[in-house]
Amino acid sequence: MTTPTHPDIQPQKIACSVCLKEIPLNLADTPVGADYVGHYCGIECYEEFAARQKVEAAAQPGGNQK
Repeated sequence: MTTPTHPDIQPQKIACSVCLKEIPLNLADTPVGADYVGHYCGIECYEEFAARQKVEAAAQPGGNQK
């Protein structure tokens, strides 16, 4: 079932945290971390974000320790 919308009402949009593409907020994937909330247009952008975080963490002093 589809919710009817008024033609003058535009959905709230937010920028993807990786590619900055504007996406409707209600369609954004929103993984939540301890201190970070990100909005992603899809799994590819989320995976790109996660890969960047991993590289940045490894570059920090002591970042490669378990």
